[in-house]
Amino acid sequence: MKYLDEYRDADLARSLLAEIAKKARGNWVLMEICGGQTHSLVKNGIINLLPKNITMVHGPGCPVCVTPVDKIDMAVDLAARPNIILTSFGDMLRVPGSKGSLLKAKSLGADVRIVYSPLEAVKIAAENPQKEIVFFAVGFETTAPANALAIVQAHALGLKNFSLLASHVLVPPAIEAILSADDNRIQGFLAAGHVCTVMGISEYYPIAEKYQTPIVITGFEPVDLLRGILKLVELLEAGTPEVANAYARVVRLDGNHEARELLADVFEIIKKEWRGLGEIPASGLGISPKYAAYDAEKKFNLKEGKSTMSNGCMAGDVLRGAKKPHECPHFGKTCTPLNPLGAPMVSSEGACAAYYHYNY
Repeated sequence: MKYLDEYRDADLARSLLAEIAKKARGNWVLMEICGGQTHSLVKNGIINLLPKNITMVHGPGCPVCVTPVDKIDMAVDLAARPNIILTSFGDMLRVPGSKGSLLKAKSLGADVRIVYSPLEAVKIAAENPQKEIVFFAVGFETTAPANALAIVQAHALGLKNFSLLASHVLVPPAIEAILSADDNRIQGFLAAGHVCTVMGISEYYPIAEKYQTPIVITGFEPVDLLRGILKLVELLEAGTPEVANAYARVVRLDGNHEARELLADVFEIIKKEWRGLGEIPASGLGISPKYAAYDAEKKFNLKEGKSTMSNGCMAGDVLRGAKKPHECPHFGKTCTPLNPLGAPMVSSEGACAAYYHYNY
């Protein structure tokens, strides 16, 4: 099968591993940004097969995981209000906030519904004109265009009972926040191919130059990841802090023009609080004044607080690559997918969930 089986080819993977071992002379600490990449690295055993002088650490590229506690609390509060149907993707229902989860709210009688597309939430709004429909929208640049399209469609249909509780974050500012931290140990990044499919790669050039750190855009299959790691090793060994596109079959230099125009129309860049990372300037997307009528925070007069979690979860350390999941004393004991202390154990892209499910 073109563009699938060839990127899972075992012989090719072994040859790439051999090439990495041959070329990696130094000790290198590399971060894959995306949680989907983390799952592939763990599921396929790549982390254990890499030479010992290459350490992979896991970044904050899990949108569910970095959604701040305040936003979870807002969603739970909204769900508890009469006349509101709160919709979201399934992962979000089990993420704990300081007031419990959406799943708990649902068990107490709230009308919380899992949808598979924000456009499904628009359909629910059209079918329930007497109800207020809120879609809890999280994600990186990858999912933001679909959420923007939901607002545009609701506007075109004249729906006044639809809104977004938006928690969108941007990848490049997170990379810069990690690199600028005093305790940073990351020497190279694997950037998420699906994000670059939308946004292109131009945003990474000034980061690589400023911090003298190579960034390689890659995909999610084993061969994709190994090619990305090999390219990072080659750049590091040569002392060349470049941006390289190892996912050229999908990613173009300037990304997807239509999606970027849609984002620019519906959203504006704002500062954003990240779970575990704190506030990062210009790292989020907020609903623009043009579409303020569809902003749930404004519509329902929601105010951000300073909610915190004090259950011992080390999500922040895991999300910025300071700790591996199994280094948390709660991992697999008091924190499991059935009883998660934090978002990284809940999400299908969470590093803790990957380590747990694949017995790492």
